[in-house]
Amino acid sequence: MLSDKTIKIVKKITPAVAANAETITRRFYERMFQGNPEVQAFFNQAHQHSGGQQKALAGAICAYFTHIDNPAVLMPAVELIAQKHCSLGIQAEHYPIVGKHLLDAIKDVMGDAATDEIVDAVAEAYGFLAELFIGREGAIYDEQQSTPGGWNGYRSFVVDRKVPESDVVTSFYLKPEDEGVLPPFKPGQYITVHIDHPHTPTSPRIYSLSDRTGEQHYRISVKREERLTPDAPDGLISSHLHDEIDVGHCIKVGPPCGEFTIDPEAVSNRPIVLIAGGIGVTPLLSMAKSIIHVNSEASIYFIQAARNSKTHAFAEELRNLLLATSNVQTRVLYDAPLPGDLEAGKCDGTGFVTSEFLREWTPYSDANFYFCGPPPFMSKIQASLQELGVDEHRIRYEFFGPLQELEQEMEAATTSA
Repeated sequence: MLSDKTIKIVKKITPAVAANAETITRRFYERMFQGNPEVQAFFNQAHQHSGGQQKALAGAICAYFTHIDNPAVLMPAVELIAQKHCSLGIQAEHYPIVGKHLLDAIKDVMGDAATDEIVDAVAEAYGFLAELFIGREGAIYDEQQSTPGGWNGYRSFVVDRKVPESDVVTSFYLKPEDEGVLPPFKPGQYITVHIDHPHTPTSPRIYSLSDRTGEQHYRISVKREERLTPDAPDGLISSHLHDEIDVGHCIKVGPPCGEFTIDPEAVSNRPIVLIAGGIGVTPLLSMAKSIIHVNSEASIYFIQAARNSKTHAFAEELRNLLLATSNVQTRVLYDAPLPGDLEAGKCDGTGFVTSEFLREWTPYSDANFYFCGPPPFMSKIQASLQELGVDEHRIRYEFFGPLQELEQEMEAATTSA
């Protein structure tokens, strides 16, 4: 447990740290990548380039310092981060590296204000949090390794099939190169893909598993992200997957991880509403297909929002959900339909998912909601659910990227509402 002295010191310095948090985290990453370049293999360089990772770490530090006297409040965030760490293969020996460079960054930024007493208190607080992560991550690693067919670190998979799902999304069906047992996963989980690329050879990417659990393959469905500049890491790996990775190629894959999940065999009597925006459809489609496979009596409402028929992925698979059971209802909305999209029946309507739409089409007063998509989409869904009075314990969501970006979107949406 943390000493009372450390708690008091950390609480006292929290405002000053918060005011300089992003400066501290930027300096932290600079120092760590210079002093221990080997750890760059654990970081998505696109998030580093955008500044999202620095903001996310700054937010995490401020949250921890704010709740230093009640760490139980942070346990959901600890679980989310621990799952990410295990997907990347982060080990206990990496925590002293992070601690050293974090303390040095605080000293650099805060200068003489970072007294020995303050540095010692922050070191104790960091050590306490590190032990929480090490303990939880050790349990996750043990669970992965003990599952039949399970593994830690990276395992080589072969691309068995490559299927275009839309003009911008392609699915990759992956099978173990060793032809060994493929462990089941929890619907909603993701895997980490490590691609040897000449420009970013140490830049992992996380992709949700988009098919149901229990198949003889893992499927990821990758959206080709726009390259903002020729030298930027944004979209580099997704373009490489689309253009260079074909059937027969091998890629390194981390074990399934993630806490945005659903147990198909333990679905409650409540209806389930799945709301997908763009490529956010991937974990939700896995949930829907997995639930239907084991529990055809479950009541599912699946909403998919897309730009138009060119970007709409999994149109046929969504229609097949309706054929699998009478307890599934679906709606597809296009916010930028092409001429003839609505008349051809490619969507059920145009516009956005609004609180009015959710009020009219979903059993919002009773249902459990799961949603995923880009930040503006998710912030609007969250605001709509709050407007409808949906209890927080009935809301779950997944976000692709640093969570701080989503939290800022949601705060802005709430403020403007």
